[in-house]
Amino acid sequence: MNPVHETLEWLVNIPSVTGNEGRIATAIAERLLPTWSLASVARIGNSLIVGEPLGRPMIVVYGHTDTVPEQGNGTARVEGDRMYGLGTSDMKAGLAVMIHLLEDEAIRTGHFDVVGVFYDKEEGPAVENGLEEVLDRAEWLAAAKLAIVMEPTDLQLELGCNGVLNADVIFRGKSAHSARPWLGENAVTKAGEWLAELHAREPVPVVIDGLEYREVFSITRAEGGIANNIIPPEFVFNLNHRFPPSYDLAQAEVRLQAVAAAADEVIIKDRAPAGRVPEGNELVAELQRITGAERAAKQGWTDVARLSERGIPAVNYGPGEVAQAHQAGENVLLANLDEALAALREFLGG
Repeated sequence: MNPVHETLEWLVNIPSVTGNEGRIATAIAERLLPTWSLASVARIGNSLIVGEPLGRPMIVVYGHTDTVPEQGNGTARVEGDRMYGLGTSDMKAGLAVMIHLLEDEAIRTGHFDVVGVFYDKEEGPAVENGLEEVLDRAEWLAAAKLAIVMEPTDLQLELGCNGVLNADVIFRGKSAHSARPWLGENAVTKAGEWLAELHAREPVPVVIDGLEYREVFSITRAEGGIANNIIPPEFVFNLNHRFPPSYDLAQAEVRLQAVAAAADEVIIKDRAPAGRVPEGNELVAELQRITGAERAAKQGWTDVARLSERGIPAVNYGPGEVAQAHQAGENVLLANLDEALAALREFLGG
């Protein structure tokens, strides 16, 4: 097994479910301290910043250390050309590549100040994401010429990302005995016409800098009813809205309210902005040239949005496989790590 594959195996075998990232943060810090001075490794809670600004153009690579809960896949194993185990694709493959980049002397002495940020709690609620505290505490990170978020992208260069809103969409009626439904109003069937319209609604394509994003509205939860013999007086849906970088949060909220106009009440519960596309960025163009990666729109949400909100140009590029994220049989093609590491070594060490 080559070194970066061994590093991935080591990382997978350190449990780091969201909220329990202390052990992996300590292990990564101890791993990198022989290469970096103590002053260059900062710990913020269970997140790490490795590197510092020394006057050269700065590029920062980002990776979250946490995983979703285990599904009987907590231990790494290799079968053929793949490694299986929790976090192999999302996103310990990216972390393994980051570690080897930060241990590379040619990169440390190259044309860039290369900094690594390993942060916690990405897989949990957005308001608890550890990257927010890192960016608040280390404001100098905003001076980066480029941020590379090493989320799984199948080695594609994914630019920007859709934003996310979640809202309670509430239909109200009046309870009654189910033997005499005419004495009440059924909140569930009241919502039927609206649900049918939403079911037939097609994704709306939005093209930005040649990249196609899709705006979509999806029902992800539904709750209502009191008992089998009571006409339900209320039916509540979670409406999930994925919106492209052409809309800010206020505009996206207006669009969600319009789609849910038939409801009696709409309560937006959480929101995350879209990530902007770093148009005209020479470093992004150079990264694409070296990696040979296809440019693609990021349909899901990543911390590219959090970074771009602070004015930091950011892209998604990583060796993990999107389709494997959060799967019980999660795995990654080991050759992806080799390819990502070689390309980023050339890009950062040039």
